[in-house]
Amino acid sequence: MTHPAIPVSRRVGQFSYAIRNIVVEAQRVEAAGKKVRYLNIGDPVAFGFKPPMHLVEAVEKALRDGHNGYGPSAGLASAREAVAAEHTANGWPISADRVYITAGTSEGIELALTALLDEEGEVLVPMPTYPLYTAIIAKLGANARYYRCDPSQGWTPDIEHLSSLVTPRTRAVVVIDPNNPTGATYPVEARRALIAFAEKHGLAILADEVYADLGYDGPVDPLGKLAPDAPIISFSSLSKAYLAPGWRTGWLSIGRSPRLDDVAAAIRKLADGRLCSTVPMQYAVTAALTGDKSHQGTFRTDLKLRATLTADALRAMPGVTCMTPTAGFYAMPRIPIPPGRTDEEYVLGLLRATGVLVVYGSGFGLPAAEGYLRIVFLASPEELTEVYRLMADYTADFLR
Repeated sequence: MTHPAIPVSRRVGQFSYAIRNIVVEAQRVEAAGKKVRYLNIGDPVAFGFKPPMHLVEAVEKALRDGHNGYGPSAGLASAREAVAAEHTANGWPISADRVYITAGTSEGIELALTALLDEEGEVLVPMPTYPLYTAIIAKLGANARYYRCDPSQGWTPDIEHLSSLVTPRTRAVVVIDPNNPTGATYPVEARRALIAFAEKHGLAILADEVYADLGYDGPVDPLGKLAPDAPIISFSSLSKAYLAPGWRTGWLSIGRSPRLDDVAAAIRKLADGRLCSTVPMQYAVTAALTGDKSHQGTFRTDLKLRATLTADALRAMPGVTCMTPTAGFYAMPRIPIPPGRTDEEYVLGLLRATGVLVVYGSGFGLPAAEGYLRIVFLASPEELTEVYRLMADYTADFLR
């Protein structure tokens, strides 16, 4: 007897994550014998950067001391206290009982969105966005509504457009600052406007602050410093500024506003259901936040050099525009795509012709015809110089 295929949830059809989806084609190109330069995923370790040794030692000690069982669902008390203390020292006073240690920022984002959204609920996400947000929102049966960030104004949010999107179903606004995928940081006036907007409409603010320590002019203040009583939920991790993405260790921090008390209780319930995040790595949180951070200064210097090289090389290509990033390790240039062609077509052609793998802007919510790309510039300056030479040659051919 032949049985029909087991059906799959309709929600999966709406779930997309272009940053990794495009790797399938890269593997085909590699299998055909061409070297692929993976500039699609922001993993510093893949480019030779290493976590500080005192973090490694903290994890090794935890393993040797037998901390290999389940831990508290909310996270180790010492790690939660370290996160709360750092936020407080940076001008956003919160208590440790409002901190949850998560399996990377990704799990924190999923916990918060799950706590906030019913089916058909809405979240305002920036365009371009980090695609994990839209993927989780789709998985929950809710809806993402894109608000415009203006490339002519350093990719700052368009508050007027944002205001036009609010409906009775809107529950939250996502703010990614410093920004992935554009490499922008928002001026204080834009940050204040975002807070005022959320307050006016009674929305939670989901503040993605993973790259806050990687502003080239120094760490970027938490959004909550501007309004400690605003309903802000912040996310960060050891992945980027502490160079340990594979440890999957992050944190979710909930502002002191009593308007978030029910959300905090819901997040706690959800956290209980997944038992805990990896325990040995949680011992590195205290080591990271209270220990030597001198590696960050060196890392920021390295990134600023690569950012300048990247923006200059891209702008030297005829018709290509690119803002010089001010934080993190991403740039988002725009290629003048001919009518009838798409950003994905350009990216796949670039990959097949040169082995250079970047991500098409439509994977971050931008229109495919606009020709935006995201480039990870963590490779050495020498390799980046070669990458941009290959891109320039391919782009000239593509635009003929």
